[in-house]
Amino acid sequence: MTQRGRAGARPAPPRGRGRDGEETRTPAAPRVDLAAAKARVRAVIEPVITGAGYDLEDLSLSRAGRRHLLRVLVDADGGIGLDDIAVVSREISRALDVADEAEGEVLAGEYQMEVSSPGVDRPLTLPRHWRRNVGRLVTVNGLTGRVTAADDQGIVLDDREIAHADLGPGKVQIEFKRMDEAHFDDDELSDDDEDEREGGE
Repeated sequence: MTQRGRAGARPAPPRGRGRDGEETRTPAAPRVDLAAAKARVRAVIEPVITGAGYDLEDLSLSRAGRRHLLRVLVDADGGIGLDDIAVVSREISRALDVADEAEGEVLAGEYQMEVSSPGVDRPLTLPRHWRRNVGRLVTVNGLTGRVTAADDQGIVLDDREIAHADLGPGKVQIEFKRMDEAHFDDDELSDDDEDEREGGE
């Protein structure tokens, strides 16, 4: 997860004393219509994310004390790594700065931005979600099975075909391979393992 503050944001005035000796306080973040601000942010950043070859999976905007917190989830076929997230984060920040200069503040006041990829607990709801999880064990519609194929029409769960229109949200099941089922090739054995094996023969 990458956290970024607003590029070029105006810092809040420090807390201190006014000329008359009265204590001054840092003003709270301006009241923002979160739904409208979220729509403005999406309109700016989604084309940038898509143009970079990624998908905008989710965007949330909430109030966090005197700031606003912008959370952006991105993903791609084959997954997305930390380096990719760093690149996308810079592109998003740049796009928001450009939009601010051209159209006025997209999101008023200071904000903190977090860019990350979806976790395994995120529901599978779109065809691309299922496509990216072929081979995994999932639970959907009260059934648990392995996704053996997926396309824009539907999925194959084990040997059962299910159309997307008939699918509810899917959930990936985490699998832990048992050590007694793990396979080790001879060339993966260390010298100590080899000596121990030969000594035991």
